[in-house]
Amino acid sequence: MVRGLRGATTVENDVEQAVLEATQALVEEMAIENSILPGDIISVLISTTTDIKSTFPAKAVRSIDGWMYVPVMCTHEMDVPGAMPLCIRALMHVNTDIPQRYVKHIYQKNAVKLRPDLQK
Repeated sequence: MVRGLRGATTVENDVEQAVLEATQALVEEMAIENSILPGDIISVLISTTTDIKSTFPAKAVRSIDGWMYVPVMCTHEMDVPGAMPLCIRALMHVNTDIPQRYVKHIYQKNAVKLRPDLQK
C-alpha cells in the first residue's frame, strides 16, 4: 500500500548548509519514525517558501547513505501573505503496511505551529 508521509521544518536564514542540514534531519526522522527503508520510498517532493533560494534541498536527500536512487523533486510553495517564512516541507510517498491513522508526520522547529494537532 502507498502512503504519504508529511513533514516540515524551518531554518533561521537562507544559508546553503542550514537548508541542507535541516532537510536531511527532517527526511531522516520521517523515515526512522515510520520504520521506512530507502527501498520503501517511491519518491520525495520537497517544497520551500520562496525566501529559500540558496540551494536545492534535494541535494541533502541524495547525500544520505542508501538514498542515492530515491527520486526527489523540489518546488516552491505558494507565496501566501502571512505564511510561515523560511519553511521546508516534505511529502514522502512510501510503500508501507502502516494504517493511515498510525503514520507519524514530522514537524520540527517553528514548523510545529503548522500542525499542532499532530504533535506528540
